[in-house]
Amino acid sequence: MYKNLRLVYITTKDREEARSIGRKLVEEQLAACVNILDGMESIYMWDGEIHEENECVLLVKTHYSRIKKMTRRVKELHSYDCPCVITFTITEDEGNTDYLNWLEKTAKQPFEI
Repeated sequence: MYKNLRLVYITTKDREEARSIGRKLVEEQLAACVNILDGMESIYMWDGEIHEENECVLLVKTHYSRIKKMTRRVKELHSYDCPCVITFTITEDEGNTDYLNWLEKTAKQPFEI
């Protein structure tokens, strides 16, 4: 029923960067919807050292056809050298079908350029 819908997980340095990137993705029709989750703590290895940082998460809902362009755009806008952009497939018939219908319709709209 719902084909090729994706949830994309992106981390950012703070709420301001998350809001800026999220707004651009929706304005440029690379995402149907973006949620911002602030206050995440990350512990990670980078350049051989352990880092502990506060970050912000973007949860992006989009269509598979937007993923490559969206990833390129995130890399252009992002302050990190290697931003986290990970996609998850939204499987058929799981969740609110009214919402999934809206998401599919919105995420697959032709680009307005």
